[in-house]
Amino acid sequence: MNYYNEIKNKLIDNEIYCKVKDYSKERNTVITYFEIGKLLYEAGSKYGDSVIENYSKKLTLEVGKKYNYRTLYRMRKLYEIFKNEKLTTLLSKLTWSHYLLLLTLNEDNEIIYYINTSVNQNLSVRQLEEKIKNNEYERLDNKTKEKLLKNKKIL
Repeated sequence: MNYYNEIKNKLIDNEIYCKVKDYSKERNTVITYFEIGKLLYEAGSKYGDSVIENYSKKLTLEVGKKYNYRTLYRMRKLYEIFKNEKLTTLLSKLTWSHYLLLLTLNEDNEIIYYINTSVNQNLSVRQLEEKIKNNEYERLDNKTKEKLLKNKKIL
């Protein structure tokens, strides 16, 4: 499998899709980025961690500047966090902007907490950002955190 060509084709398809089907582009973007994250994860396992750096250099020239190292790294991280979840329902509930905020967090339980909170309360990106800045998860008591650890499940 040529991982680079597969990634490049998915990105080009997504660019075209975003221009044509405006109503569902966010859902398509998140799913596409998840799929690319999977390819990057597999390619990294096969060829080493430098694959993201190499691919990002090529992709920024051939597809666009926004596919830099940082973006590709976030796509892979999205896959790593959610690879065991049922994706079609989960990924369509939040936007890529939501996920960008969540991917800055270090602890999986914290990410799960904010995903569930965002979905349950239908939070905008700004509202989610505010909750993260206010350290809402950090302020939870230990009992609640332990409960989250046991359930460690995303909606």
